[in-house]
Amino acid sequence: MNDTPRRTFLITGVSSGLGRAFATAALRAGHTVVGTVRKEADAEAFTALDPAHAHVRLLDVTDEREVFAVVREVEESVGAIDVLIANAGYGLEGTFEETTMAALRDQFEVNVFGAATTVQAVLPFMRERRRGHIMAVTSMGGLAAFPGVSAYCGSKYALEGILESVGKEVAGFGIHVTALEPGSFRTDWAGRSMVRAPRTIAAYDELFDPIRTARRTASGQQLGDPDKAAAAVLSILDVPRPPAHLVLGSDALRLVRAGREAVDQDLDGWEELSRSTDFPVGADIR
Repeated sequence: MNDTPRRTFLITGVSSGLGRAFATAALRAGHTVVGTVRKEADAEAFTALDPAHAHVRLLDVTDEREVFAVVREVEESVGAIDVLIANAGYGLEGTFEETTMAALRDQFEVNVFGAATTVQAVLPFMRERRRGHIMAVTSMGGLAAFPGVSAYCGSKYALEGILESVGKEVAGFGIHVTALEPGSFRTDWAGRSMVRAPRTIAAYDELFDPIRTARRTASGQQLGDPDKAAAAVLSILDVPRPPAHLVLGSDALRLVRAGREAVDQDLDGWEELSRSTDFPVGADIR
């Protein structure tokens, strides 16, 4: 541990779950962590973890102006942010037809725009220093979609696309970008952190009732260990070429691979039709 560079982390959403696990592991490794929460009670609990190195800021990531202000203030008062983990987010369960557009917008406001704002706020500082590591928690649902969480998967797919593009834009500045894609972990994600759309259409009961029941039954018994996820995340900080995608959990590996195989099957099965839409001669994008 003595040979490990001491870093300053900014981690959003550290009151519980993976965010708390990431922050706790970083503190134990000797790093400084600025964690964001939305409630004063959570702020007190977080700083108690390590009064010397755990700093907390009250922040709603959907408030763009406040996000930029907090990042600027942390840079000035705590130190240069070496690692960002944009973790704040929540799950929205419900079939797409039963999900209101207001609920869908709220999901994107936090999971996509909240994360994107935080990434954009730290970029000028990291770019100027020519170093930094940006991470954001997406989900296995950002690489493979599942019934009953269409809004959630949609938000995570959107964040995946942003992160992958940003990673290619900033690589020349010495900034690494990693999407963290956890599977099912033993957190409150499927419990108190889950928003559930009201059931209104009986036609979906046969499909969705077993899914909802299974998710509730598994809550608290998930395979994934948050502390081991945190250790995995810290382990990529010092590698020369950290992954652009880090899938966390054997269930995520299995389900993401199955989803990717389904896409490959469509690519292979419909290749001739795909190629049929070209002009005989034209610019070939590489």
